[in-house]
Amino acid sequence: MTRTATPARHPHGPGALKLGAVRAGFALGSRLAPAHAVEHALRIFITPFGSSRARAQRATPDAQMQRGELELRGQRIATYTWGDPSREPYVLLVHGWSSFGLRYLPWVESLRALGYALVAFDQPGHGNSGGRYCTLPDFVDTVREVGRHFGHAALVIAHSLGGAAAALAQGEDWHAEKVILIAPAADPVAATQRFTHFVHLGDHLCARLHDSLQAMTGINIHDLQVHRYLPSLGQPALIVHDVDDHDVPWAEGERYARHWHGARLLSTQGLGHHRVLDAPEVIAASLAFLRGELVGERVVSSPNLPFGDG
Repeated sequence: MTRTATPARHPHGPGALKLGAVRAGFALGSRLAPAHAVEHALRIFITPFGSSRARAQRATPDAQMQRGELELRGQRIATYTWGDPSREPYVLLVHGWSSFGLRYLPWVESLRALGYALVAFDQPGHGNSGGRYCTLPDFVDTVREVGRHFGHAALVIAHSLGGAAAALAQGEDWHAEKVILIAPAADPVAATQRFTHFVHLGDHLCARLHDSLQAMTGINIHDLQVHRYLPSLGQPALIVHDVDDHDVPWAEGERYARHWHGARLLSTQGLGHHRVLDAPEVIAASLAFLRGELVGERVVSSPNLPFGDG
């Protein structure tokens, strides 16, 4: 899984005309040249938006931030640190699809005031990092390897696809003592279905898109559904998800809280998928969670609900 598609903001503008042409092309290609259509869809699916790099370059961090680079699996990964992660408990900040590490600038002052060092980074193909393409397994590997470089974290905060990556990266090699996931994606199978519907790739080709992703990553997409792993996680976790999220449905955040025994769910309204990340009320609730206050609700699993058996 790499992205969840969203409707065009200006349905009668140039973007809508381009989207219409893309949809018409996929609808026709799905019937006349299905192999080519799947190949083209895969390339779009794994390519981050160029806005990730442009926004990263425009970001203006404070003078206390230190820029760095790591070489991971032959890929140059841009890092951003505040404080000394080797001496202070540190927070790993994980961005989402087509975003960038400095997206977390609104969090810096508050987290530093609590005594944390901070580590952010850009995923491959994002921000100031190298590469052109990225997949969910790439997200997971990069989280784990950046984490291993800096050591086990006191806390990880992750958004959107980064939430799935942060959850899947937990293990003996690297883990965080506490977790905050904001609008986390949970189901790459559902994400590819949303994507194929959005671009009008034929439904009958979704399985072939999955096969192409597996050939590229070596991982079956169904094995990346996070509810399969959440029961093994025991850290305290806060899941924040907006009920008006049209990119990653609220039900995916609820799934985290239902299967993660140490997690609680805080539902917001009116913030959508992107504004929820730096909304003042979300930051305030997260800081309360870190102070040990009871935030959100405990969600009880039931076999009568989807994925209730884990």
